[in-house]
Amino acid sequence: MTLAAALGVTRGDVVSFVGGGGKTTSMFRLAGELRESGLRVVTTTSTHINEFETRLAPAYITPEEMASLRECLDRHGHCLLAGRPDGRGRVCTLPTGVIAGLLRRPDVDCILVEADGSKSRPLKAPAAHEPVVLGITTILVPVAGMNCIGRLLDEECVHRPEIVARLAGLRPGSPITPEAVARVLAHPEGGAKGLPPGARLVPLVNKVDAGDIRSARETARRLLRRPNVDSVVLGSMDRHRPVREAWVPTAAVIPAGYGEVLPAVQAASGAGLDPVVVVAAPGAAGLPEPSAEPSLRIVRNPEPDAGWGASVRAGINTLPPRIRAALLFPPRWSWIDAGTVESFLQAHRRTLAPLCVSRPGGPILVDRSLFAEIRALGGEKDLHVLIGRHRGRAAAVPDARGIAGPSGA
Repeated sequence: MTLAAALGVTRGDVVSFVGGGGKTTSMFRLAGELRESGLRVVTTTSTHINEFETRLAPAYITPEEMASLRECLDRHGHCLLAGRPDGRGRVCTLPTGVIAGLLRRPDVDCILVEADGSKSRPLKAPAAHEPVVLGITTILVPVAGMNCIGRLLDEECVHRPEIVARLAGLRPGSPITPEAVARVLAHPEGGAKGLPPGARLVPLVNKVDAGDIRSARETARRLLRRPNVDSVVLGSMDRHRPVREAWVPTAAVIPAGYGEVLPAVQAASGAGLDPVVVVAAPGAAGLPEPSAEPSLRIVRNPEPDAGWGASVRAGINTLPPRIRAALLFPPRWSWIDAGTVESFLQAHRRTLAPLCVSRPGGPILVDRSLFAEIRALGGEKDLHVLIGRHRGRAAAVPDARGIAGPSGA
């Protein structure tokens, strides 16, 4: 998976990077991917970047050279546009109007902005005068390096440690935890500071390797509990394959009517799915109380005799806009446990595939890109047709019984 795919960047987006832990590397990595996909990209800064970092772009021009921007983009696909060197090893920002004016140019497809500095620390919080997040930003990416986990909250590891301590609820000098990183990245005075209305907040947990993937996943799990977080990207931007996983808010849809429902609800909730929607026929008895699990929602199926497809449709119709994927439990789900749920989530996190499937009769994880088709379903047969239609793009999931492979059911 590319960083562009994990962030969901498309033509017309303005992506601003803030925080620590590799902002500049991430910005130029994204620019290279977008250029390779055929888009024309301008990178810039709303504060400053180091002068030596201008060499990361295939071309660098100043405002006085704006007349050559089209030619530069036609030739290279990516151009850094920033001020002249200031004599102190930095190149500085452009007037805000110059950056905003790029949106009106037909030769510019995407704009990437480094919006603050961190003195190369893996974790930071902004001071009162920063970050400089432009109002045209559509995706705000706060970055943190996982090499801060377990280290002490001090100036050696953290830029502005006194502010990070306050936002994270830690004492200065305490060990940094995944919860602390998540709090800082999503805090309205931290990584989410300056988030424009309508923009998406997508934290990037960077510098993830095999030694700290558990901490990275715990950070992502805690970030997704915050309602302002759209999704979370885990990766190492200096690797050949930069993205390890992309976490998105995911729900569960469970049809009632076969066996005890609560174990299925607990398996889904325990894996972090929220909401967990139980779809039941009108007047159905024996359902768990909503107080049994905070994420539980009971939905009445207006077509109880129309099969699994109707249950799926009723559940999908109730999901809030924030939800990016849903795990659909099959009509007979008594064998599904927390390990099975986690295997489907991991398949989607690694691929963002529209479908994640295992054996016939097993669960199906559907991406939000298919929600509209599910809402238009007529019945259970239509659901199987939809699955078959997208089978070629499905990710295979080994389930609890050790069987894998895309199926039509």
